[in-house]
Amino acid sequence: MVRKRFYGLKHVKVRQSWNKYNLYNLSRVENPRVGDRTYFQQKWTAKSLSRGYHGETVREKIWQKMFRPTLRSVVPMDYEYLARTDGSEEALGRGSGLDPPPDKKQRQRVVTPYMNMVYAPLERRLDTAIFRAMFASSTRQARQFVVHGDVKVNGKKMIYPGYMLNPGDMFQVELGRVLYATGAPKDKKERRATRVIRRAKQNAAASEDAENESAESVESSPTAAAKSSEEPQDPKKILSGLLSHAKSILSSDSKDALPAKRKQELRAFQRTIRKTLSRTNTSTILTDDLDAQLMEITSKLKTTAPSLPDDQQTTSDQPAPPPATLSADDRRALRAALIEARENPVDPTKPYATPWRPRDFMSAFAFIPRYLEVNHRICSAVYLRHPVARPGLAEVPTPFSLETNTLAFNWYLRRR
Repeated sequence: MVRKRFYGLKHVKVRQSWNKYNLYNLSRVENPRVGDRTYFQQKWTAKSLSRGYHGETVREKIWQKMFRPTLRSVVPMDYEYLARTDGSEEALGRGSGLDPPPDKKQRQRVVTPYMNMVYAPLERRLDTAIFRAMFASSTRQARQFVVHGDVKVNGKKMIYPGYMLNPGDMFQVELGRVLYATGAPKDKKERRATRVIRRAKQNAAASEDAENESAESVESSPTAAAKSSEEPQDPKKILSGLLSHAKSILSSDSKDALPAKRKQELRAFQRTIRKTLSRTNTSTILTDDLDAQLMEITSKLKTTAPSLPDDQQTTSDQPAPPPATLSADDRRALRAALIEARENPVDPTKPYATPWRPRDFMSAFAFIPRYLEVNHRICSAVYLRHPVARPGLAEVPTPFSLETNTLAFNWYLRRR
């Protein structure tokens, strides 16, 4: 059986996804034609289009049970009008209130789009909420995150994507999954480099296992016992042992008997060992402190040029070679580059492109509904309340017009 095109360009169906083809289809959405169709055909077409976007992974029978003909809404009251009158003028005149003078500005009555709340029950689903919070690039990917155990609800792992959130529930997604879902994918060269690194690790692990097996077989012989005692130990293990030994001396009960100079020497010895253990194999060793890194780099570049008077600089007989200097702007740029390199490093082992950058065409979908409170730093969000309709606004995001949603609502209204 041939798989249907999920992002078909001929027959436009909008999906809950950040795909570039879906964005193109989103720009082509139009109201279905109604002139030459019966009312049943109009309702069926509107239902088909809207269900392709709202909960396309939910079976129709399940959605029919979730459908509610009552739609949540709020009516904000005009506090100025309530403070100015007690409402008795509404009963004056002919029973509908006195006619206002022609020069008086009447209150604007904004229409409440109730029909855009048809698919409000689907917004409670966990996978839909993850997509709305911008933790996944599609509802299908959000569903995959939930099934694979990368999502927690109120601190407990939740593996059911159809879980209905209640007001006040907090859900969070693993940071690595969010970076993968919202980050740009790797190109061909980066994917090839990742495969090379993975194969090298596998080969190294296989060779290490083979060496361990051969070492175990050699150690079992009596001649290997004498040789093993003479083999040198790992330097890092020796240093770690010395560090723990110095700690035990300082923390022992007899530390009061040690003179102050001896304690200083032991602490200096501990610091030296820690620095040695933290060093890498590279020749240029940068410390963990950002300011120390900046000072080390700028000292090598001789950032501060010698300050000489203008006469002395112009009248010098033998001009010295200009030192490598950095201006204040260059220092700021260097510091920003160090911060970015530390917070967003290059790691070819990650499944997304590094340094991390957002996906293409992501800005068209970058919005958060009102019923969610999202913190992208910790990849957590809170489902504050159920979405409601208010004058001029429906809190359920939908790409379809009010007429299309009205026809879809009437299609499901007869199936009580």
